[in-house]
Amino acid sequence: MVWKTIISHISVKAAPGLKASPEQVKEMRARLAAAGARKLGRALAIRHVAAGSCNGCELELRATQNLIYDLTQYGLSFTPSPRHADILLITGAAGRNMIDAVRQARAAMPDPVLVVACGDCALDGGVFKGSPAIAGGAGAITQIDLTIPGCPPSPAQIVQALVTLLEAHGESLTGRLRPRVRE
Repeated sequence: MVWKTIISHISVKAAPGLKASPEQVKEMRARLAAAGARKLGRALAIRHVAAGSCNGCELELRATQNLIYDLTQYGLSFTPSPRHADILLITGAAGRNMIDAVRQARAAMPDPVLVVACGDCALDGGVFKGSPAIAGGAGAITQIDLTIPGCPPSPAQIVQALVTLLEAHGESLTGRLRPRVRE
C-alpha cells in the first residue's frame, strides 16, 4: 500500500543563529508531548542519510542531541537502522552516487514515512546547483514532506521544524503508527 503525502512541503524559516530559550524548549516539549502521546502514541525514530554533504548540517544535527537541545526530550531519536525509522532525514546535495543509497534506505522503512530535506543543498543542490555530479537535491530522488532551509540550519530550527511536521501530520497518522513489537 502506498502512503500518500498529506503535505507536500512545509518551509520553516527562522533567524540564523536562533538560540532556544528555556521557555521555548518547555513549550516545544509540551507541544510534541501532546502531539506524540495523543496522536501518535509513541516516540519516533529518525534515519539520517548524508547524500553528499559538507557535514555542516550533520554538525547541527548532532547538536540537536546535546544537553542544550536534547532532541530525545521531545520523543525523537536517531536510529542507525532504516527498518526502525519513521522519518527519513536527508542532508547534502544528493550526489548521483548516493541516489541508490537514499532509495534503499527509503525502501527499507515501513510505511508511513515522513521525508525531510535538511539544509539548502538538500533543497535544490545549494551552491552545487547545476553540477552534473548531483541529482539536484533530495526532491529529485524522493518526495519530500518537509524542507528545512539554511546553510546550515540551526539546531533550534531543526527541532522546531520536526515538531511542526509531527503536529501537521499527527491526525493523518492516527492509527497508522503502532507501537513497535519485537519479533
